[in-house]
Amino acid sequence: MKNILVISGHPNLAQSVANRTILEKLAQALPNAEIRKLDELYPNYHIDVAAEQTALEKADLIVWQFPFYWYSMPALMKKWLDDVFVHGFAHGSSAKLGGKQLLVSITTGAPKGAYAKDAFMRHDVEDYFAALESTAVLCNLDLVSPMYLNGVSYVGRDQAAVAQQQAEAGAYADRLIAQINSL
Repeated sequence: MKNILVISGHPNLAQSVANRTILEKLAQALPNAEIRKLDELYPNYHIDVAAEQTALEKADLIVWQFPFYWYSMPALMKKWLDDVFVHGFAHGSSAKLGGKQLLVSITTGAPKGAYAKDAFMRHDVEDYFAALESTAVLCNLDLVSPMYLNGVSYVGRDQAAVAQQQAEAGAYADRLIAQINSL
């Protein structure tokens, strides 16, 4: 069985609907997976680099789960990446991550229809994964096709909207779990 490491980059899971739902389903379906919630571990953004690198070294499959903030990862996740993926560990001649699989899973606030060349964002969602692909290449990680769930914004969160987002996030989590199990 693969050692699965999930890095949750949401800066405040207590306020999340989709990412919290996805992580809850992952924890239920993959009880042996290690799920590291950066917002709980590092509320002051002081990353324990040694602990994070140890967790990464044990993993066969690394899953990054985060909301898409300003066409990238949230600041906490970016700080984690900057601090942990240093030369000599993540890349370079003595790198330790080569050959591991990386699966990037994101949620977006905007609906899927907004992400197209002729739509509001002027880019497909896949276009925004270029930097993550370059990161995987530099670190000799095997990047699995990224996954995403669109349209889970904070606008209009009455009980019906929350229930709908939970249902959509639950169905997405089932697809993510199936992808993880297929690797």
